[in-house]
Amino acid sequence: MAKKKLNRWDLLQKKQNGELVVWVTAYDFITAQIAQECGVDMMLVGDSLGMCIYGYDGTIPVTMEQCIYHTEAVRRAARNTFIIGDMPFGSYQLSVPDAISNAVRFHKEAGVDAVKLEGGRTVTDVISGIANSGMLVMGHLGLTPQSANALGGFKAQGLTADTAIDVIEDARMVYEAGAFSILIEAVPPEVTEIIRDELPIPIYSIGAGAPADGQLMIISDIVGHFQAFTPKFVKRYGDVAGEIGKSVTAYIDEVKNGQFPGEEHCYRMKPGEPEKLVQLLREGS
Repeated sequence: MAKKKLNRWDLLQKKQNGELVVWVTAYDFITAQIAQECGVDMMLVGDSLGMCIYGYDGTIPVTMEQCIYHTEAVRRAARNTFIIGDMPFGSYQLSVPDAISNAVRFHKEAGVDAVKLEGGRTVTDVISGIANSGMLVMGHLGLTPQSANALGGFKAQGLTADTAIDVIEDARMVYEAGAFSILIEAVPPEVTEIIRDELPIPIYSIGAGAPADGQLMIISDIVGHFQAFTPKFVKRYGDVAGEIGKSVTAYIDEVKNGQFPGEEHCYRMKPGEPEKLVQLLREGS
């Protein structure tokens, strides 16, 4: 029996019941298919694909076309999972109508259930515009990678009382603007807990501690595929890169040593056909 796809009311009910939501990023068909079979509640096609797929130094170069392309693949694989499309840098900063138009593209072309965008009080008009157009918007506060330059790098936020107040105030404003949920990144758990308890919408964590309504992790991090760096908040559950390396090395060795391909990997002509082929070649010459 196929799993039931969650909706916003299911997610809200889980918060009210104290039932934690588990979700991951996914960027391709195969990964999304596996994640759905494992039973994740949601998937985010994050602009982190810029680093995990395209090898960019950050998320800034990622385009709408790239996000939609990968989201389409994820949706085809995970039709029974709540899918969130990540609004890339430049897709919502220019104007509210532009942001609404790009959110519509995510829905029409990639079949998302919601979109996510970064920022607090500075993007409340955008959140309201998209939400009032009938689409679900998830906020994203704390460490917002698209604003890493302005934040002074990929650094944790809300580490002092004053900066924590800023994060909490931003969360309130994002909620009041119409966000159906908020993702908090790289913020102390004490701050996450306050936001979770104060706001009635689901509050999710990526590196923001356990006191949240659920946890998000980047799939490439938890399976040990992405090797460039590992954030403090990541726990690796596998070594995909190591296993790929072992397999490729073994393949190289066997080809060079004449072990591969073996007889079991070859197709053979039907009995009598090799002799017939030789005869035909002789006649043709």
